Amino acid sequence: MTLTARQLALATLDRQLLLERRRLDVAEAVRRVCALQAQTPASPYLALWNRVQDFAPGDLDAAFADGRVVKATLMRITLHAVHAEDYAPYRAAMLSSLRASRLYDRRFTATGLNPADADALLPELAGFLARPRTGAEVQSELTGRYGEHAHRVWWALRTYAPVHHAPTGGPWSFTQPNAYRDSSAAPGSASQEAGAGVEGLLVAYLRAFGPASAQDFARFTLLTRPVITRALHELGDQVVRVTGPGRAALFDLAGATVPSEDTPAPPRLLPMWDSTLLAHAGAGRVVPEEYRPLVVRRNGDVLPCLLVDGRVAGVWRTTDGGLELTAFHQLDKAAWRGLTEEAQKLSVLLADRDPAVYRRYGHWWDKGFGTFPANCARTRCGMCEGVPRS
Repeated sequence: MTLTARQLALATLDRQLLLERRRLDVAEAVRRVCALQAQTPASPYLALWNRVQDFAPGDLDAAFADGRVVKATLMRITLHAVHAEDYAPYRAAMLSSLRASRLYDRRFTATGLNPADADALLPELAGFLARPRTGAEVQSELTGRYGEHAHRVWWALRTYAPVHHAPTGGPWSFTQPNAYRDSSAAPGSASQEAGAGVEGLLVAYLRAFGPASAQDFARFTLLTRPVITRALHELGDQVVRVTGPGRAALFDLAGATVPSEDTPAPPRLLPMWDSTLLAHAGAGRVVPEEYRPLVVRRNGDVLPCLLVDGRVAGVWRTTDGGLELTAFHQLDKAAWRGLTEEAQKLSVLLADRDPAVYRRYGHWWDKGFGTFPANCARTRCGMCEGVPRS
């Protein structure tokens, strides 16, 4: 059986809990979807609101506070929220890439230190971060030894050291300035941990985003092809090859299922950087190629997106008194009705937390409207039909 492009998209949406909201504990939901992009504090909350039935933001507050879900730099050298039990193996998988991204960068090498010097600091850093500390506090501690280079040393350490972001309050658990705490991984052989970590991460990835190619997994992680090839080999018959519409070999977990092509996909309002949009090579499975430049900005920011029938159809933002939805093509009344119903529900959640969520990224809309298609349409939360853009 050869899977179609739509089946692959539906498989991703199904495994990402975007075909039907599920009644799950928030930590279990995070584990089910592998990881949630978290460089903006609100995004994990909005991601789970799209996926968990009767999602209560306070449940994620509690999970961060008691450590069942942790926020740390992992895949693609970006912040992710992950199940606490997944942090150590994910970090083991990513450690080589995390170290290389910082310790061989000129911003670190300019300090005159080498990687061994940085590694030697880790036990001392772990002791200092036994309780949460701000980045400024860490830099102050390092200044006596490294002077003007202290900020560069901390820039490297905070990326690859076993460090979590500590909750600091606010509407989404994390506010500026960031706070950090130690999360030392269990001891053991680094090489064995790395191999087992990659294998575990690949299994979690396929469970959350498969079927997928080696290139897709590389896109999600930035791991190298030899590392991925070795993990596929070691997993043996846990992973099987499947046939898709393109030339790239696809892999999936043995026994995994894929929805039928006529499965409906409900409307969704995805947060910024939703992992569904970043987990596959190229434009991905749910972003039409022609819309990719509209939702992925020049610096890599990924705007909050509208999903219609399982495909990105536009973007959304907050405005005074609600949400504004912009579709890149004409939608029928049923599609607008579904989107505005979602928008009304999301507006209620935001009103209790942060009505102007993503305010700092508003400039992308100001710049983007000039590049949006001429036939795009906008609507405000509470309206049922799109209004053509003037």
